[in-house]
Amino acid sequence: MSTVAPTQWKSGPAPQDPQGWIERAAEVAAVLATDAAARDKAAATPYAEVQLLKDAGLVTLLGPAEHGGGGQDWPTAYRVVREVAKADGSIGQLLGYHYLWNWAARLVGTREQWTEVEARAAREQWFFGGAVNPRDSDVVVTEDGDELVFTGHKTFSTGSKVSDVTVLEGVLDGTDQHIFAIVPSDSAGLTFHDDWDNIGQRLTESGSVTLDGVRTPWASAAGYVDKVFQPRVYNTLNVPTIQLVFVNFYLGIAGGALETAATYTRAKSRSWLHGGHDKAVDEPYVIDRFGDLTAKLWAVEALADAVALEGQKLHDDPDAVTEQTRGAFEVRVAAVKARATEVALEITNGIFEVTGARATASSEGLDRFWRNVRTHTLHDPVAYKRREVGRHVLTGDLPEPTWYS
Repeated sequence: MSTVAPTQWKSGPAPQDPQGWIERAAEVAAVLATDAAARDKAAATPYAEVQLLKDAGLVTLLGPAEHGGGGQDWPTAYRVVREVAKADGSIGQLLGYHYLWNWAARLVGTREQWTEVEARAAREQWFFGGAVNPRDSDVVVTEDGDELVFTGHKTFSTGSKVSDVTVLEGVLDGTDQHIFAIVPSDSAGLTFHDDWDNIGQRLTESGSVTLDGVRTPWASAAGYVDKVFQPRVYNTLNVPTIQLVFVNFYLGIAGGALETAATYTRAKSRSWLHGGHDKAVDEPYVIDRFGDLTAKLWAVEALADAVALEGQKLHDDPDAVTEQTRGAFEVRVAAVKARATEVALEITNGIFEVTGARATASSEGLDRFWRNVRTHTLHDPVAYKRREVGRHVLTGDLPEPTWYS
């Protein structure tokens, strides 16, 4: 990939406010955009891309400032993910998932655990992956003295080979107790497989993983004190927070598609021979379609930003989260997830209507935007998100916390 010397960012001060970090993300996106189509075709492990994120300071965005992190909040992280995804949906997803797994210690762990993890992750610029997939059989966790042993297989493990640490999840043998733990990605018994070969999000390193007796100290089990889990309602914020990450890289991909299509239309599209216009940019139907798609994108972005701010209030005071406030937040997230899915698919498909037949050339790479959105939006059925909203409107019901709601 095209690279920028780390001194571009390391020699100067880090951004001090959200807008500065969003601008930094735009700088990263500009680098990624120079060869995004070629890298999508090559589908090589994105070591250089992750290093770029580290050099720019984006990896430690949510980390504590006193330990070298950016000290930013979730609304800023979502915007950063959206900005990066404009250039490369895969790298936007990797960064978003990294933020989620980095946050897992705070989500599930004790205050002492998350303080230690966040400090060390910021100091050492850890890049996180995760071997957690609820649709698979549970990983079995057994006890061996003061250690836990994880054994099993997961179909998806986004981040895999480019990660420094991996979040594991399994069920303690003979119980219904779920255990999360963070282990080094080069741990003995942890094997990442090169079997991610899907039509989109090709650089996310989302292949399967085998856990063959992966060991970690009992003390690393997130949220456990003396082998007893300490539950909080805040533990259930995983799904709405995850889904907002999805929303923002969908919107980023859609925004990137529109920007790329507009550039193509200005430079390469030809007006229709029977339209009476010399330039494609003067064609009324082209102007109308770009206006329509842009308005729809802006509307969903505004909703996504508003919902992110609502969620931050819950993150600001984890101990105050109730089942009611959590459920109400999930309904809002479900609504924006449904709209972001529909609009992103419409935009990434619709750009071909205004760019023309020549825009389908493989060398242009415009298809990658649709392939990326189509691939990831199948993560969970959007109809069930609309159902959450509809039930709440009609009956006042709030979604029960599950792996997907």
